[in-house]
Amino acid sequence: MTIVDVRILVEGASDVEVVSKALQGLALGSEYNITISSIIPTTNVEIAKSAAAGADLLIIATDADRVGRELAERLFTELSEMVGHIERMKLPLGHDLEHVDVELVRKELRNALVRAGLKTLQRIPEYMELRRDYLDLKGKYEEIEKEKEDLLQKIEELKAKLEEIEEEYARVKEENLELRELLKKRAKVYKLEEKWKEMFPGIKMPSIDIFSRAIETLGFAGKIIVGQGHVYAEDDHILEQLFKTVYLSLQLTQSIEREEENIEVIEGEEEKLEEEVEVIENEGENIEE
Repeated sequence: MTIVDVRILVEGASDVEVVSKALQGLALGSEYNITISSIIPTTNVEIAKSAAAGADLLIIATDADRVGRELAERLFTELSEMVGHIERMKLPLGHDLEHVDVELVRKELRNALVRAGLKTLQRIPEYMELRRDYLDLKGKYEEIEKEKEDLLQKIEELKAKLEEIEEEYARVKEENLELRELLKKRAKVYKLEEKWKEMFPGIKMPSIDIFSRAIETLGFAGKIIVGQGHVYAEDDHILEQLFKTVYLSLQLTQSIEREEENIEVIEGEEEKLEEEVEVIENEGENIEE
């Protein structure tokens, strides 16, 4: 059973003797499970705070006059939040140990304890209501704790899923990069004439046979295919090489053709000169005759 810690505040040292004498006739420990842990003689509020802090019951025992009443009211105001309960006890005037009625003091002390007990009983309904509120709050707290544990577990599961998703994302990202590289390298099909005009505007495209011969010469067989007005290539780079080679070949061919035409013209002029020389020689022979 819990021991009730009771402390008594009095005004002076003589009051300590009076109260101690009155307590000798009360079996508080065996009957009520009460212990008077200390009797503090002081009128100083700060000392009273230090001495009374944490008590289950504080009894303020002051004189029944106006000064004692004001001191009790001040101490009650200052200490009410520091102890479980405060009760006022009035000491009779002229209470030195030789003349005081100890039985009267004992009676006042007993009445103070009874009043404190009755007031505590009056607070039982309030306590029970608070207890019900506490149990409700405890139940809600336990539910919240359970929800918290469930949420923490879900968080861990979500973290694990997030790690899986991040790993999958990294894998897909890598595959995507590989696919992009493949797409860059994939074979492309163009209309032959449009691609030629794109690279060499204003230049007439040669026949497909020239392209075919250039492909074989350059070793692009299988990498570039020309047919039905279209060209297929593994990438743009080798296609540009092919077109540039054909263009250069075309330019060389045209240059050679122009040189051959010039040679034919020169040969024709030489034959004409030879004929003129022959005519002149014949005329000279006729003159000599």
